[in-house]
Amino acid sequence: MSAVAAAGGQVIIRVRGLHTVLGGHTIHQNLDLDVRRGEVLGVVGGSGTGKSVLLRTIVGLITPTAGTVQVFGQDFAQLSARERRAYEMRWGVLFQDGALFSSLTVAQNVEVPLREHLRLPRRLMDEIAGLKISMAGLPASSGAKFPSELSGGMRKRAGLARALALDPEIVFLDEPTAGLDPIGAAAFDDLIRALQQRLGLTVFMVTHDLDSLHKICDRIAVLAEKKVLLTGAMHDMLRHEHPWVRDYFHGPRARAAQIAPVETESRAHV
Repeated sequence: MSAVAAAGGQVIIRVRGLHTVLGGHTIHQNLDLDVRRGEVLGVVGGSGTGKSVLLRTIVGLITPTAGTVQVFGQDFAQLSARERRAYEMRWGVLFQDGALFSSLTVAQNVEVPLREHLRLPRRLMDEIAGLKISMAGLPASSGAKFPSELSGGMRKRAGLARALALDPEIVFLDEPTAGLDPIGAAAFDDLIRALQQRLGLTVFMVTHDLDSLHKICDRIAVLAEKKVLLTGAMHDMLRHEHPWVRDYFHGPRARAAQIAPVETESRAHV
C-alpha cells in the first residue's frame, strides 16, 4: 500500500446515500463508500448484491435513483457531458472477460480509447498500443490477433491493456480472475499489484477470489443488506460476526486459501 493510502489519505471516490433501483428492484439503499487514492480496494458480496452495478454506477453507465457519486472531488451529476468526458479519461475499466470488440484485433481494441478521446497519428497509436499490450504481459504478436484467437486469460490481459491506454489514475476491474486456473489467477494478481505500485494506480476491484483479497487488496468492502456493511483489512473481516461475512471468510475456501488459520493464530496471541 502507498504511504498516502496507509495513512488513510485522500478520498478519490466518495459515494453517499446511493439508492439504485433497476427493473423495479432496489439494489442499493443508503450505500456509502470511500475509496482512497493509491489503494487496492476489493469489493465482495453475495450474488445479486449489486457489486458490478456499483462499479457501473460509479463510472456513469448506470444513473442512480438518489444519492451522490464524487470522483476526483467532482459530483458527476452536476457536470456537462464535455466535462464528464475529460474526467472519464482519467480512469480505465476492465469488464468481465475483457469485453473486447470481436471484430477488432487486440491492438485495435487498445486503440479504441485513443481514437475516442485523442487525435494522434496512426504510428503513435500503434506504438502506444504495443506498449500497453506489453505492460499487460502479452507477447507483441498478440496485437494482431482477434479475441476469438485468445485464451480467456489473454482476453483479460488484452482488456487490461485497453483499460491502461490513456494512462489512467483509477482502474476498475470486474471479476478479473474469474474463470482462470489458480496459476493464471495468481499471475494476474501479481500483474495488478506490480502495475499499481509502478504507476501509482488506485484499483477498484469487484471479485469473489479470496486469494486475490488476501494477496493484493489493501482494504475490502462487503456489500450486504443493500449497502456497504463494512470496510477494512482482512483481519477486520475475520473478526466480524455478521453471518455472511463469517461464512465467506471462515468457510472451506478460506481455509484452502490459508486465510482463516491466520486469524486463529492471531487470536491465540491476543
